Amino acid sequence: MPTLDELKNFYDIELYPELSMIEELRIKARNKILISAAIIVPVALLVLVYIAKNGKGNGLFFVGIIAFFILAGIYHFATKEYIQNFKTGIIEKLVKFIDQNLAYSRANHIHQSDFSASKIFNQRVDRFNGDDYVKGKIGQTNLEFSEIHAKYITRDSKGRTREHTIFKGLFFIADFNKKFNGKTIVLPDTAERIFGQLGSMLQSMNKFRGQLVKLEDPEFERIFAVYGDDQIEARYILSTSLMKRISDFKKNTKRTIYLSFVGSKINIAVSCLKDLFEPRVFRTMLDFTPIKEYFEDLTMAVSIVEDLNLNTRIWTKE
Repeated sequence: MPTLDELKNFYDIELYPELSMIEELRIKARNKILISAAIIVPVALLVLVYIAKNGKGNGLFFVGIIAFFILAGIYHFATKEYIQNFKTGIIEKLVKFIDQNLAYSRANHIHQSDFSASKIFNQRVDRFNGDDYVKGKIGQTNLEFSEIHAKYITRDSKGRTREHTIFKGLFFIADFNKKFNGKTIVLPDTAERIFGQLGSMLQSMNKFRGQLVKLEDPEFERIFAVYGDDQIEARYILSTSLMKRISDFKKNTKRTIYLSFVGSKINIAVSCLKDLFEPRVFRTMLDFTPIKEYFEDLTMAVSIVEDLNLNTRIWTKE
């Protein structure tokens, strides 16, 4: 994995000249947004004041919603060229800088079928999108990852719909070089942390996940709850060294993570509230700090192969 010193040198030689041209697009997009807001916001406020004075309170909400969607549309179209150029000019180069065997696609993402096949999230998926897809090979390990946002929709008694997030973050799939007979799911152990022994009992009642697997690592069991179709296979997969590596990865990233071992794949979901690879609009990009942050987020995904020692071929596929 490249060092920060190597990244700084790459930034100075390769990225800064590209960023200088992209910065002009950022300023252009920012100015369009600010000018539009300077016109739309006062007009919307005047309309709101008029409605309030004339006792038509029901219209206040709709004016606010209309103004919001107009500004959101302007923001989308004003930043479209800037974002596209940033991702193809900077993020793609960063991916190749990390490893030449990786390929980047701005608009693609992990397929919904692969997301569902991981068995990590059981909720019905009604809306699924993502971007920033990376695919390739690190050592002997094939991998792919992208940002994903999966949602389900509920409707109330009046027919109004509401979206709920199932998962938002980085979704990673890699070859584990072993064909599993069943599935093993590793989830954040929130129940036991909150309810103690009662939490452990509640976990054991979670039958739709499979059997609750009890392991010999108390630190790992404090962080995660493990479910599987086969107790022996789950313990075989989650060796002492792998449990230690997963725990360390969780601590290092400081993020909520989920894992599953299905088919011959390891699936890892790393929750992130923000969009990891979106460029700033209201702050200059002619700065090493944001580039360093993008680099660290990319290496977090790629380093999973090294962190979990996936290149060590313990098993051979049957």
